[in-house]
Amino acid sequence: MRRFATLALSGLTLALALALALVLAADGATTAAVAAPPPPAADAGAAAVAAVLARAKEASGGKAWDAVATGRLRGKLHVGGLDGVVESTEDLRTGRYVSSYSLGPTTGAEGFDGTTVWSQDASGQVRAEGSEDSRLGAADEAYRRALAYWYPERWPGGIESLGRREESGRTCDGLRIAPRGGRPFELWVDITTGLVDHVVEAGGSEKRTTFLADYRQVGGVKVAFHQRSTNGDSRYDQSLDVESVAWNLQIPEGAFAMPAPPPPDFTLPGAATSITVPFQLLNNHIYLDVKLDGKGPFRVLCDTGGANIVTPEVAKTLGLAPQGALQGRGVGEKSEDVGLVKLATLEIGGAVLKDQVFAVFDLGPLAGAEGVPQNGLVGYEVFKRFVARVDYEHRTLTLTLPAAFSYHGAGVVVPFKFNQHVPQVEGALDGIAGQFDIDTGSRAGLDLLGPFVEQHGLRQRYAPKLEGVAGWGVGGPARAQFARAGSLRLGGIEIPRPVVDLTLQTKGAFADQYVAGNVGGALLSRFNVIFDYPRQQLIFERWAASDEPMPFDRAGLWLNLAAPQEGPPAFELIDVYAGSAAEKAGLRAGDRVLAVDGKSPAELPLPVLRQRLRGDPPGTAVRFTIERAGQRQELTVTLRDQV
Repeated sequence: MRRFATLALSGLTLALALALALVLAADGATTAAVAAPPPPAADAGAAAVAAVLARAKEASGGKAWDAVATGRLRGKLHVGGLDGVVESTEDLRTGRYVSSYSLGPTTGAEGFDGTTVWSQDASGQVRAEGSEDSRLGAADEAYRRALAYWYPERWPGGIESLGRREESGRTCDGLRIAPRGGRPFELWVDITTGLVDHVVEAGGSEKRTTFLADYRQVGGVKVAFHQRSTNGDSRYDQSLDVESVAWNLQIPEGAFAMPAPPPPDFTLPGAATSITVPFQLLNNHIYLDVKLDGKGPFRVLCDTGGANIVTPEVAKTLGLAPQGALQGRGVGEKSEDVGLVKLATLEIGGAVLKDQVFAVFDLGPLAGAEGVPQNGLVGYEVFKRFVARVDYEHRTLTLTLPAAFSYHGAGVVVPFKFNQHVPQVEGALDGIAGQFDIDTGSRAGLDLLGPFVEQHGLRQRYAPKLEGVAGWGVGGPARAQFARAGSLRLGGIEIPRPVVDLTLQTKGAFADQYVAGNVGGALLSRFNVIFDYPRQQLIFERWAASDEPMPFDRAGLWLNLAAPQEGPPAFELIDVYAGSAAEKAGLRAGDRVLAVDGKSPAELPLPVLRQRLRGDPPGTAVRFTIERAGQRQELTVTLRDQV
């Protein structure tokens, strides 16, 4: 997902997927690597698997496990400089579970009732997780919690031997396990102790390893009292120190079910059932003015699936000190430290949300890419509570109480499921089915994710002629190849001839193997869109822009606003696409653009310039005044269609 500044706060995921008894704790909420179960092992392989499993069971308690039906774990959690507590309850006979945590200023929970996977955020908002990633992860987690590698009747799965290997100075026997309805993970058993040493899972966009240590006997079986999970960057390791374990507790009926919605933590003025506020559309991004703890207004970007974010400067203005250093990720391949704060109020027009957790993140680098200052971001927490109508035609956002919303228009209703915070719809690109995230935090039309592109040979199919920087988000620039496809279907909506970005990213959000594409503002703004999160539906309404061809930059370049300390106001030419009109005119990456058609950056804001380079007709001559190696030059770009 290109979400402009959505954070993958992976530091929170351990608490949401702690396997209780284990012997086999792992981060099931973020794991992946979908594949079919392995073929039946040969006799020698089957014998090796049986021997490893038998030894692991015997070393950790043997037949004593047969009598364990339920359990509860409590422990201390440490993630990204934050300390907290976690409690996890599970039914070992079925694999059902519920986990909750408190970590610094935030709290949350996750559960699986045997059918539905659900999550609960800090404000008590609950959602059913419907993405393939969540479904597969829940199956894996249920398999492990049911100890199904020892008790296959509880949850079937294929197991094959990976042989013997030295891991971090320890020699381990490895197993590859593919639960029914899940995805494969690796289990490694220390040959000296016979106990599980670590679990490895290649996720949708990262590989995570969970190490288990400090085994202690509780009720006749051994439990790993220390667990450490890592994605390879030790700064963001997640650790759990178990404090207590109890077996065979009576679990109340409904303990694993999705909680009821919390009491309203938001208000509208007086007896109003809806409010309408204006927004700015810049770079295909929606910008709102908001108040935070009664101060402001602050200009923030509105991202359908985005976390609440404020900059360090805004946090300081509000007198708030960030806690922790969690891992923040987005479309780029880098990650950044993110602290957390809690605000008493978030106000949009007359709508007030209370007790909101915000990530504190330096958006300074993004200001250059956007060409406008960045104060923060809002999105999911607002959209989850209201029915939100984004009127791109008139540049207004209407928030309506769900109970008061009733639709009688001519729009097309498209159901969606949640991919974590993001609405995800079923669709198809030129007949190829896939899952597509809907993302107002992206400026692009349609980003096609790397695994989907490679699986279906789309580079060969579309033969893109241009390549370069396609966007900028948390983690820096994203590169792609550009082409024009035949048709995109989103539910009952057909979009002809969309521009597609075939991502070249190998890390970060665009490496997710469970998502086909990310639908952004360039495409969404061709409609007025109603986001009905409570009913999990989108409504697309056509307006004049719906029938216009989707534009693409007719110069073939990427410009940012140069940092102020680098001299007089200028644009920085980040990338010039090979074979583009800009390259033909002689522009080069690294040039400082002092003026365009005689207008300085102060007179011609970057969003306006980008709109000109997309929207002015082919044949238009655009004069660039540049500085290169201390010398000024005048170069003229003749705009033309690039894709």
